Amino acid sequence: MPYLTPRGKGQADAWGAEAAARGGKGGQRIVHAGETPAPAEVAALLGTATGDSVVVRRRVIELDDEPCELTDTYYPAEIALGTRLAETGKIRGGAVTLLAELGHIGVRVREDVTADLPDAAEREVLRLGEGTPVLRLSRVTLDRDDRPIQVDMMVMPAHRQRLRYEIRIGART
Repeated sequence: MPYLTPRGKGQADAWGAEAAARGGKGGQRIVHAGETPAPAEVAALLGTATGDSVVVRRRVIELDDEPCELTDTYYPAEIALGTRLAETGKIRGGAVTLLAELGHIGVRVREDVTADLPDAAEREVLRLGEGTPVLRLSRVTLDRDDRPIQVDMMVMPAHRQRLRYEIRIGART
């Protein structure tokens, strides 16, 4: 769960570290950051009303300089406005590390994954052929009080992905 854990001082973001461990170069382009009205699905996950103010960071995730994922990450305005989350610059250690520095630590995550065809803009940015399916992953991160602190909406070419989940059942004694 490196994407959900704050990084240590001086560590690269989780995606860059994972790509390097596999012999590749991971990066991202932040194409937009700032305040925006919450889309309906995001509002439902954040527990707010459609159209309420939220902060979004829109990114194109790259592997070896090729686009491999589109990720829009949304934050409640009261958490993110006036912070680096609302700016287009990269955040040392990643957004999860900055959230922790701001006192917001995720302890639970809920993900939903669906398959679909990309729209024309997604197909163009991801360099996909007509009819190539994508996976859509929505992730909400909640703090210890069950308050949503982050929502990620991701679009990934299905043929280039492998999703792995490790689930612990029951408490260990």
